[in-house]
Amino acid sequence: MSDPARSRPNTLAGIALLVAAVCCFAILDTTTKVVSLGVPVLMALWFRYAFQAIATTAAMLPSRGWSLLRTAHPKFQCLRGVLLVVSSSLAFFSLQHMPVGEFTAIVMITPLVMTLLASLTLGERVSVLRWSLVFGGFLGTLIIIRPGGESFSWAMLLPLGLVISNSWFQILTSRLARTEDPVTMHFYTGWIGTLVASLALPFVWTTLESWSLWAGLALMGFTATVGHFMMILAYARAPVSTLTPFLYAQIGFAMLGGWFAFSHVPDQLSLLGMVMIAVCGATGAWLAVRESHLLIQAAKS
Repeated sequence: MSDPARSRPNTLAGIALLVAAVCCFAILDTTTKVVSLGVPVLMALWFRYAFQAIATTAAMLPSRGWSLLRTAHPKFQCLRGVLLVVSSSLAFFSLQHMPVGEFTAIVMITPLVMTLLASLTLGERVSVLRWSLVFGGFLGTLIIIRPGGESFSWAMLLPLGLVISNSWFQILTSRLARTEDPVTMHFYTGWIGTLVASLALPFVWTTLESWSLWAGLALMGFTATVGHFMMILAYARAPVSTLTPFLYAQIGFAMLGGWFAFSHVPDQLSLLGMVMIAVCGATGAWLAVRESHLLIQAAKS
């Protein structure tokens, strides 16, 4: 039987690691938007994955050896890597046209979309309250996008494609994480992303003369690599249901990044949409915790 007093430090460490991870992701998104002003998106995408692939290999291969490559599901590892490349590509293109805070808020409906996909494809039962939260999250997204409004453009639909691809990525990750080594998953993600992005690299390569652009590309690779690794460490220390509400801290970090780099402050309607997404998402996470506790109690009785 686990000791609550001993598990609490691990949980707190998991929360701290997750908050640090989403801070890294907010810095990544802000830097991506800055760098994309002077670097082709697909070239920046290649640097982001190449940095992760090389850094993970250099850090883990000496201690793990060839066991780092051992996987029971190579096809799913490839599919997972491709899904993340698609998500990253949509994210990079979205950030060219959208403020960082609003973009991040839309991406944060991913857990709600996963609830919808679980119902439609996996046959999982979804309560009326959960459906209401999904609807509330989508309504918050519509308030941010405002189809038909003066500020609306087709590019604002790109984050919705990102949400769909990222939802499938998360579902596949949750399945693989049951049997696969997280570090091995991180390794394959980096190299598959690098190989896929390399296909476009000869067509988009541009000589960069500014040291600030090179520094930006390095920062993108560093924050992406460290952020994903911190997230792996966080999920090793605390349950997903405990950590999920803290994912929404990324919206706050993203707003700070947008204000610092571009002096952008979301308008009142966008702030309302962000709050709706954060509240619906966090409530959905609380429901997951509550339902898991009820199942455990029912199993014991």
